[in-house]
Amino acid sequence: MRVPVGGDAARWATRGACLRVLLVVHNVTAATRLLDVLPLFDDDLRIQLLATCPGSSAFSAGTAEVLAGTGVPVLSWEQATRTPVDLVVSASFGGQLEVFRGKLAILSHGVGYTKRLATPDTGHRTPDTGSGSGSGASAAGAVPVFGTAPQWVLDANGVPIADALVLSHPEQVDRLRAACPEAAPTAALAGDPCFDRMLAARPYRDRFRRALGVRAGQRLIVLSSTWNPDSLFGDGVSEGGRGGGDVLPALLPRLAREFPVDEYRFAAVLHPNIWHGHGPGQVRAWLDRARRCGLVLIDPLEGWRQALIAADAVIGDHGSVTYYAAALGTPVLLAAAPLHALDPDAPISAFMREAPRLDPGAPLREQVDQLVDRHRPLPGPAAFTTSVPGEAAVRLRALFYSMMGAAEPEWAATLEPLPLPRLEAVTVTAPLHVATRVDRPGEVSVTRWGGSPSAAGSGGGDVHIAVHEDTRDVDQLELADVILRDGLPDDPRFGSPSLWSGEVLQRYQGCSLAAFVVGPDTCVVRLRRGDLLRLVGAGVVPGACASALHALLGSWGGDVEEDVRERLARLVDDGFLVRAGGRAARVRVIPGPAHGEE
Repeated sequence: MRVPVGGDAARWATRGACLRVLLVVHNVTAATRLLDVLPLFDDDLRIQLLATCPGSSAFSAGTAEVLAGTGVPVLSWEQATRTPVDLVVSASFGGQLEVFRGKLAILSHGVGYTKRLATPDTGHRTPDTGSGSGSGASAAGAVPVFGTAPQWVLDANGVPIADALVLSHPEQVDRLRAACPEAAPTAALAGDPCFDRMLAARPYRDRFRRALGVRAGQRLIVLSSTWNPDSLFGDGVSEGGRGGGDVLPALLPRLAREFPVDEYRFAAVLHPNIWHGHGPGQVRAWLDRARRCGLVLIDPLEGWRQALIAADAVIGDHGSVTYYAAALGTPVLLAAAPLHALDPDAPISAFMREAPRLDPGAPLREQVDQLVDRHRPLPGPAAFTTSVPGEAAVRLRALFYSMMGAAEPEWAATLEPLPLPRLEAVTVTAPLHVATRVDRPGEVSVTRWGGSPSAAGSGGGDVHIAVHEDTRDVDQLELADVILRDGLPDDPRFGSPSLWSGEVLQRYQGCSLAAFVVGPDTCVVRLRRGDLLRLVGAGVVPGACASALHALLGSWGGDVEEDVRERLARLVDDGFLVRAGGRAARVRVIPGPAHGEE
């Protein structure tokens, strides 16, 4: 690179007298924490930001794209180590950080340093390549704690790598002092910028929920997994052989079978090392069926914090995301809790011992409902995540500028507010097994599952199949009683809801009703007899309204044509009541043009 640094940069740079701040980005995980603190340098014309990737992490995939998204000049590792800089900021160890000329500050990329992780044989302190055994073990055979043990924080000469090791709570300072007294003087108590951003965003919880497609009355359950074989997403297979049980393959289909889709919403927050270690395409392929049943995969860089704020409960493991959820006061159910992988003195270990555990053999819905209804937050996570909530921006900027020997800007130090997540459309394309009960004339209860008919439990009512037209289970379209799709009413590919519904009923002779969802509360349906109706039910999913109408029509039995016309006329006048997803709404029925009139 020749601009803004390089041998002849003075010739080409417009602002060449800047203080240089180098961000060392090992992987996407570390990038999330560095992006938290990047705004602390905003508006200061005295600062030139630079970035580099040491290439030492096993999970470097995706890092180049993240760096490109920042727009910060990216140096090769070789040029970065030769370039004089005033401050180096890293959120991980590895890549021989001691070679830099500027002052070095290292931040944690999670809730402090909690995990045991062996240093690799390469001599580079690279946390992502450790296997949990081997060269980093002490003489007694114990695997060192990443970020506090001498193997991680001291160089080959026994000198601390960092000039400032940023910690968020005094208990972390105490553990550092006990594990490596030589590094204790480098400890800088500066809070947790990631958690501060979450605390500041809590007033926007309802917006985050709506962005994730959570409707009033629904519960959002977040699945949280760190990386490695002992995690919720892991298969339990490590270098030492087969470990704990592989719970995920059995858990995912049960979520669809046991939780009605209109009452529960599921989202998955997976560690970036899962995404970029196995490949985003592979992760999506592994979870394809769950996604077709309504599971949302949360962006690992930005969206996970908003999902935690929006959640009603978290099913998680020993990762930082689960602990952050508990610190926010969210109910947590542990599906994996490998205590051997954690520092026994870290607060997260105490939390893992105290928090409720998922029982894979017991009904899941009952466990989740009891978790939420009986929840009393454990005090540890909120107390130990940071001792100075809301102060990370002020403390970190003061630290960074003091390390550079520069005066802070006159304006207040602030962090970027969490952005509103992109809108996640709720489209379940797996076949739905729908239990309906006509409680009285004009009143229908509807419960829909993404699982097998045996799980529906009609409770004395009827069960029918509703299938989205975009289903991969195309054979189910021939068996469907109700066929659904969603889209814009003026989408030329479908002609119109009237045209689409007529084509569907002609193609699938066993279908009784076709429903085109045109909005969050509205669908256009065509009956087998040809009637075109618009259903508007505020607060109830349109697909549930369509199934309710199907149930009403079925309850009329073999009435003659004249009686059916009269009953439909009464529905147009009075509407009908639907109970679904924990809510009840009166559905307005608006007649449309008859078949063939468009």
